[in-house]
Amino acid sequence: MDLARELRLRHVPQVACSDHGTPLLSDLFRQAKAAASWPCMCYVNADIILLSDFLRAVEIAQRNFSKSLMVSKRINLGIVEKLNFEISWEETIKAWAGVHGKDEHHTGIDVFVFPKEMYPEIPDFAIGRLWFDHWLIKAVREQNLPVVDASLVAPVIHQEHDYNHVRGGREEVWRGQEAERNLQLYGGIERDYTLLDVTHELIPDGSVRRVRFRKPLFKIKQFAWEIFVRRTALLRRALGLRKKVKQPADHQIS
Repeated sequence: MDLARELRLRHVPQVACSDHGTPLLSDLFRQAKAAASWPCMCYVNADIILLSDFLRAVEIAQRNFSKSLMVSKRINLGIVEKLNFEISWEETIKAWAGVHGKDEHHTGIDVFVFPKEMYPEIPDFAIGRLWFDHWLIKAVREQNLPVVDASLVAPVIHQEHDYNHVRGGREEVWRGQEAERNLQLYGGIERDYTLLDVTHELIPDGSVRRVRFRKPLFKIKQFAWEIFVRRTALLRRALGLRKKVKQPADHQIS
């Protein structure tokens, strides 16, 4: 509350929760929509740091597609000290991420920008468990609306953490009852919508380009990796041919 007052933010403390005490996406969005005074909204997880590049990316995406969803990849970064928000703090954290950061898998998405009326009905997903983030992309694709990837222009910083805040830890988050419930609300079929399912992407020159064949190209590269690299590792080691091969980064596929 004190921080919200200091930053002139509106704090909405009461959000409907599941039987396990986990906030529900449906009520969170409903209350945020009612409180919002702007037509564009953003959902961002609490462990994410947004840089000024992100706001510029939002402006470009909205200028090109007023009714769209913008997402971006995250860079995992271990941050063990409090951030000092001095004038050059963004350059400092970018440099740190460039050396120590690691791109998250294409399934890990923590930020969503969309118009206020994008989601008229939202299932009671438990936040922080699997599938609710994939559904946010799925629902837009099923409306045949653009999903814009800002990863090349404005990746976000994810502060690495453990799962001690959840009873049962990581296993509960990924495979617990609430994850299973989320999957049923999602549709019951493990067909995820991720950064491989975007329709457009922002590029550094400030323009937007269509994304084609990202998912099939990714699958081809993964198949090639499996057949020609992983499965031949023992043979190459025996022949003295083995050397370190870097697996292709999925977020680079266009």
